[in-house]
Amino acid sequence: MSTSVVTYESREGVAIITLNRPEKKNAINNDVAYALRDAFVRFNASKDAVAVLTGAGADFTGGADIKGPPDDLAVCVPGVGVDVAKPLIAAVSGWAVGGGLVLVQMCDLCVADDTARFWYPEAKIGISGAQIASLAARIPHKVAMEIMLACEPIGAERAYQVGLVNRMTARGKLIEGAMYYAEKIRDCSPLVLALLRRFVAEVLPKGPSEQAAIARMQLARVRNSDDAKEGVAAFKEKRRPKFSGA
Repeated sequence: MSTSVVTYESREGVAIITLNRPEKKNAINNDVAYALRDAFVRFNASKDAVAVLTGAGADFTGGADIKGPPDDLAVCVPGVGVDVAKPLIAAVSGWAVGGGLVLVQMCDLCVADDTARFWYPEAKIGISGAQIASLAARIPHKVAMEIMLACEPIGAERAYQVGLVNRMTARGKLIEGAMYYAEKIRDCSPLVLALLRRFVAEVLPKGPSEQAAIARMQLARVRNSDDAKEGVAAFKEKRRPKFSGA
């Protein structure tokens, strides 16, 4: 995946997943969305215990590509379009806009350098996917509403103060800061980590758009499955289907 719009590097049990479209501020189009989904699937199947999600160049991501947005951003959102079974750490430099902020909120931890800026401008643009709604369950309600309704960017220091960011680093030290957590998590019990993440997922409320996207993705997996093809073929051929569960 080294030449992909999303790259995957394994460092001694830690996956570094990088949005790799720096000339476009790592804006998310269809190629990026599906490549990121595939990277998360690869992470699930790997021996890596924890992943760091970051962006190449100066920015984390400018969010959905206005000139060529993804058909469905939800496909690459952890816990929504793709199940991610192991811990995720967002490592943010520069802008994390729109869908980029959604990615950050769905990660377990976030490290940001002093250039980080978090912005959700959908109300200024007049369109919304509204997956940001559950941010109000992750940081103080009034702060979440300030971000969503006033459309004012917040910097790394304020994001740290309100609990959106766990740790701040100096410029150029971002991955080092993320690895501080990643190496601690890597050496913990995978069973306990998975258990705690599942229980926390049950505690955190989900917004309507998030719930709808989860249902949509689950239905799509069944609709596009080998079992669906086999069922239709068996019906047409008037035989008993041989389902594989895939």
